[in-house]
Amino acid sequence: MKIFGIIPARYGSTRFPGKALHPIAGRPLIQRVVQQCQKSRALDEVIVATDDVRIAAVAEKFCRVEMTRADHPSGSDRIAEVAARHPCDIVVNIQGDEPLLDPAVVDAVAAAARGCEMATAATRIQDPAEYDNPNAVKVVVNARGHALYFSRRTIPYLREAASRSLPEQLAAFPFLKHLGIYGFQRDALLRLVQLPVSPLEQAEKLEQLRALDHGFRIAVVTVDYDSVGVDVPADVARVERLLRDD
Repeated sequence: MKIFGIIPARYGSTRFPGKALHPIAGRPLIQRVVQQCQKSRALDEVIVATDDVRIAAVAEKFCRVEMTRADHPSGSDRIAEVAARHPCDIVVNIQGDEPLLDPAVVDAVAAAARGCEMATAATRIQDPAEYDNPNAVKVVVNARGHALYFSRRTIPYLREAASRSLPEQLAAFPFLKHLGIYGFQRDALLRLVQLPVSPLEQAEKLEQLRALDHGFRIAVVTVDYDSVGVDVPADVARVERLLRDD
């Protein structure tokens, strides 16, 4: 079974243009992410998928690079272009802005994708600030560990504990925060990107809802890791401190 880890990378970013090449403790951000992925036991190869020659010129020094079209609306579409060119069994879509990514999370998602069309990861919410934060996407799962729904709203609603403090509510139920890593069986990925945007996806601006809307099963693995991304320039110093403390 061949498993690709593909990192979609673009130069343009509204909040942080060129962040893929921004140095993080002396190395470009994209290199930090690739090196974490290369520690994975599950991946046969790590590939950077980009439409930007500046990113390609840097990334090809430490991994394989695949050039893609510039008009892809999402990272899933970008990695699907690469997957369509090359035979493989599973594709893991890895965000290019998490230089502290735990390779064990990549392994867990890849393993879950062996038995399900899609797989992703979640972690239990510990910080009360994330409870009502729409940028901290929540997921609820069924008894078999498959996603029932993803939402920017806090789900589920705790009817009997709704009047309690946020720490009490977090203690009363294992609220799960979705982490933005996906594993796909190759055929499922190629089918998914051909489907139209669904009403739920349009409403919440969450592309995984397209998969649920069209009947895909999504396995959710619960992990202890919590993502630390570089979204804005101010995040660089925070990540560098964490690297020093590691």
